[in-house]
Amino acid sequence: MMKWFAAVLGFFVYRFPGAVIGFLIGSFIENLSKGSNSTSGRGGSIFGEVKPQKVSPEDFELQLLSLCSIVIKADGSVSPSEMAYVQQYFVGTYGKEKANAIFRTFNEVVKKNEISAQKVCSYLNQRTRYEVRLQLLHFLFGIAQADGQVRASEIDKIREIATYFRVSMIDFESIKAMFIKSADNAYKILEIEKSATDSEVKKAYRDMAKKYHPDRVNTENEAIKKGAEEKFKEVQKAYETIQKERGSL
Repeated sequence: MMKWFAAVLGFFVYRFPGAVIGFLIGSFIENLSKGSNSTSGRGGSIFGEVKPQKVSPEDFELQLLSLCSIVIKADGSVSPSEMAYVQQYFVGTYGKEKANAIFRTFNEVVKKNEISAQKVCSYLNQRTRYEVRLQLLHFLFGIAQADGQVRASEIDKIREIATYFRVSMIDFESIKAMFIKSADNAYKILEIEKSATDSEVKKAYRDMAKKYHPDRVNTENEAIKKGAEEKFKEVQKAYETIQKERGSL
């Protein structure tokens, strides 16, 4: 409707040339509005995301394993507990037979000296939704925490990956807060300040519950679906923590 309104308005002002210019301007505004409405999460582009290309499950798993190896080697060593975390995660998700086949590939990936996080993320950006990339960050933090401590070098590496994924820093901090405990964690997870009013807390919870709902992930990959459920529970837990703290929600 905007493009036709602008065309009519342009016609009255500058006759036919004005109608053409008005139509073009109106079309641009409409496309911009559609792009803004289709943005996924708070960190998407205002022009919206290009519809993801298809990716085979095997190819997706290989890219995921590449990211896992980058985080595992971020502190300069390969932790057995972090390797075990990845293996157990895939066993619990895919079953022992398929998981063992995937893990054999993983062992080969880990041995590689150079894996470009930027290239892997660029590949996945074209083939996954924003919500899936949020879940991938959640999974990577789970690996970093597997040995009982998320080190600064691991946080830096995951932050770098988040940047390549074009994930907003507020979303990154929200996911990080699910793994690194602090007094204000619940508020960070809901992406609000501790000074937020009760109504603002409720609205933030509703918004986050929508953004992190497992249905939003929209992927066939079982590992990502399972992780999305865990992240959704963290959002619920954060809200319950604030409820208990305030006793007024």
